[in-house]
Amino acid sequence: MNGSFRLGKILGIPILVHYSWLFIFALVTLSLSGVYFPDYYPTWSAQLDWGVGVATTLLFFASVVAHELTHSVVSMRFGVPVKSITLFIFGGVARIGREPIQARGELLMALSGPVCSLVLAAMFWGVAIISAPVSEPLNALASWLARINALLAVFNLIPGFPLDGGRVFRSILWGATKDYRRATRYATLLGQGIAFLFILGGILLAFRTGAWVSGLWLAFIGWFLENAASSSYRQAVLLDALKGITAAEVMTQDCPLVPPDLSVQALVDGSVLRSGKRCFMVASGDKLEGIMTLHHIKAVAHSLWPTTPLSQAMTPIDQVQTASPREEMSSLLERMDSLDINQLPVVEGGRLLGIVARDNILRFIRVHSELRV
Repeated sequence: MNGSFRLGKILGIPILVHYSWLFIFALVTLSLSGVYFPDYYPTWSAQLDWGVGVATTLLFFASVVAHELTHSVVSMRFGVPVKSITLFIFGGVARIGREPIQARGELLMALSGPVCSLVLAAMFWGVAIISAPVSEPLNALASWLARINALLAVFNLIPGFPLDGGRVFRSILWGATKDYRRATRYATLLGQGIAFLFILGGILLAFRTGAWVSGLWLAFIGWFLENAASSSYRQAVLLDALKGITAAEVMTQDCPLVPPDLSVQALVDGSVLRSGKRCFMVASGDKLEGIMTLHHIKAVAHSLWPTTPLSQAMTPIDQVQTASPREEMSSLLERMDSLDINQLPVVEGGRLLGIVARDNILRFIRVHSELRV
């Protein structure tokens, strides 16, 4: 997710923090320390209000991470790679490498997060009961966390795709119909309907009761859910359109070959600026040696362009991700996305057959959609 910084790793999964999370962290801390705890515990000092408020907020977001980690562990158990977990304004999201390949896997993946939140709610409730006669601040912290984790579980079980409840609904439809795309379509429609109810409810709350902040926040959540549902459906349609299509059918054979002793300056002047191409294969005769892209060019200081041969600036072929001509495009696109690359050479027996770039894939999907084949 753009606009994020890395916090660390848990179970090998990078934990990222989106800058919007700083806003919600401050908002939750302010509401707890400045309103909730002073109202319910008026005998506390300001320092205690803020100390318990900050600790509660940190544990709340730790609970969100635990929720997403549980999703991630179950996802990996079913062979679905997890790229990262990002905390952002609405809580957290686990970024998976691809969609589940079976309904049962998605069902268990979707249920695991809410189950984790319910377990946390029970644990915090137990701490609240035990600490009640001993420590009022600990009781207050644990009681709030118990309620918020229970609320988090209930909210995520709303059958609005792509919430966990929406994914549970899709997995049930998928298992019953054996049609992933149709199940996704119905789950998306239900998700959009629930999103519009959130928006309408927020508007009515704002205008009828004057609770503008709560109303606008509810409408904003609905808007976010509608966008997330539409985006998820478009991705499902895209992957469905690519099902059964191989790299050989989409690749272009218009791959400029350039010699390794050519300078970066000569490549820019003679090929990049004139043709507008962004990717070149570096080869000595029939032997493929590496790949050269605009990214590699920009990595070389401009003053060194005339004296830097491509052999020094390129990525050597043994470090280049390549595709087989028989690899399915759905798998290939997921791999390109996970590696954050825009093109892959199609190679067989050490011989370059062509190259698959994102614009090739998008062009294929556009034509496929227009012809409805």
